[in-house]
Amino acid sequence: MMRKRTHKPSFTDWHKTVPESTRRDFLAKAGKTALLASLGVFGAGCEAVDRGLLDRGLTPVVLEDPQAAGLPKPGMLVHSEIPFNGEFAPHLLNDDVTPTERHFVRNNSGIPERAISQDLRGWKLVIDGEVHKELALSMEDLLRFPQVTMDVVLECAGNGRSLFVPGISGTPWQRGAVACSEWTGVRLRDILQAAGVKPSAVYTGNYGEDLPNDGGEPFSRGIPIEKAMDAHTLIALKMNGEVLPAAHGFPTRLIVPGWIGSAMQKWLNRIWVRDTVHDSEKMSGYSYRVPVYPIAPGDKPPVEDMRIATAWRVKSLITQPESSLEFSAGTSIAVKGHAWAGETQIDKVLVSTDFGLQWQETRLIPPSNRYAWFHWETELTLANKGYYEIWARASDNTGTAQPFSQPWNPKGYLGNVIHRVPISVVA
Repeated sequence: MMRKRTHKPSFTDWHKTVPESTRRDFLAKAGKTALLASLGVFGAGCEAVDRGLLDRGLTPVVLEDPQAAGLPKPGMLVHSEIPFNGEFAPHLLNDDVTPTERHFVRNNSGIPERAISQDLRGWKLVIDGEVHKELALSMEDLLRFPQVTMDVVLECAGNGRSLFVPGISGTPWQRGAVACSEWTGVRLRDILQAAGVKPSAVYTGNYGEDLPNDGGEPFSRGIPIEKAMDAHTLIALKMNGEVLPAAHGFPTRLIVPGWIGSAMQKWLNRIWVRDTVHDSEKMSGYSYRVPVYPIAPGDKPPVEDMRIATAWRVKSLITQPESSLEFSAGTSIAVKGHAWAGETQIDKVLVSTDFGLQWQETRLIPPSNRYAWFHWETELTLANKGYYEIWARASDNTGTAQPFSQPWNPKGYLGNVIHRVPISVVA
């Protein structure tokens, strides 16, 4: 007789049943399944675990419950649950400082158990490689360093991928995989100086506690030593004044201002200072790399013609009005948004309501600090009824402006086409 299961295994059950070292070994190496089965974790047995889960690149659902990390957030557009990826519509991102509950989530792997349980036991941040003194720092050690707070734009490299034509595989981000929150932490420079960086240092290789869902190489990226030593690059311990949430990297993450989000390693536990450019899987081939020259849509240049994606390009976002609203003719329409530009600075933001034939300059409000986003605002009055689009186009201090159509690349990175919001004017 079939009976309904009255208790669904939870993350807590897993935690109580199997030692931490065993859990990690399971995720990293399929060879530990026999031990797990002998402990009664999997009733189906080792062969079923191997063939049914691991051979298909899967992990137990008990380890992949996004609700354990407070996901999805209310109002979030969820693209995937394993690993979890979700964003917010632009009109929900109007705040000067993005609240944690409105910050997008981008994961390449599952959220580590330590982050969900907020458990610091046994955790250390290791600094090794091309340093005179290897370090293994606890949270208490990190808190002894000077603490820095700044607002920083954080944006997924693939934000806007759904706008590329022809279409590109991968998470179909629209425009909401971006946020500007307040981050508090330690300058990475201070930590590296404490370790004594050798003259041979060229790049960092950064690692976190997240483990890949498919049993492959752990997600790891790095940054040039010059960027690592920049005063704005942080090891973040807090987000918007609170301890880092599980989905955003507890206990520490990198904040690499102006650069793509994948450079900002979450769940950080190792910084390997290297004498060469970091050559992990996610630094190689086509991963987070763009062509060195313009290509025709649909083309795929050879790997040797790809370069590592670093700083974001000039970009803007319309946060008000919301898409597809109706307004009465002659009514004043408040238009607001943000603009940012990686390593350059925003010079102006223009808006148009006649499909780019004429442009109106907006009032530009300077950012709170170097790598926060600019805010802009203006008012529009449309006398005639009909269909309109509000276009926003930002330019930076080098004279570079957002494109009208999106330049193409094989992975859909660094999308910065102008933002267009449709509205209707009625009598």
